[in-house]
Amino acid sequence: MPHWTIAAATTSTTTTTESNPFQSVLDFFKSPTWHFITNMFWFFLVVLWFACAYWVFKDARRRVDDKIVLAVCVLTGLVFGPVGLIVYSIVRPPELLADRQERELEILMLEQRLGDQARCSFCKTPIRDDYLVCPTCSRRLRTTCPSCRKPVEPQWRVCPFCEKDMHGASVPAFDRA
Repeated sequence: MPHWTIAAATTSTTTTTESNPFQSVLDFFKSPTWHFITNMFWFFLVVLWFACAYWVFKDARRRVDDKIVLAVCVLTGLVFGPVGLIVYSIVRPPELLADRQERELEILMLEQRLGDQARCSFCKTPIRDDYLVCPTCSRRLRTTCPSCRKPVEPQWRVCPFCEKDMHGASVPAFDRA
């Protein structure tokens, strides 16, 4: 065997390993630095996963009053992670429990204010339109017309039933109906 073939064979094996342009990159992926980076990536991924589940728990507790639905929301965040967070954000109730209770109280108060039933201005007892005094506190609600004896509000100047002047002051003729 000629000498040049042995020399070429020995030089070709040494030059191919030293002439690989990606050898430093391959060495980096085998280094402890790369292992540290991958371990930190997995650690932060697990932390992100649990943070998503915790945020879903905190938000669902403020929006959902049913314990079973709350558990389903938390399990969605825990099992599916960031994807579960996005799904929960899409299907979650639009308002908080406190806001819903406040809105319901406001509606109840408005219904009571706008209700057909009148109330005593002093004790707030429900009264009928024909009461002259409050049956609870005996406060005078209305007076009676001296002419027709029908109930008249205290601020009225003229009886609407018989056109009698209520306060003794003369009322111009154009003010009367």
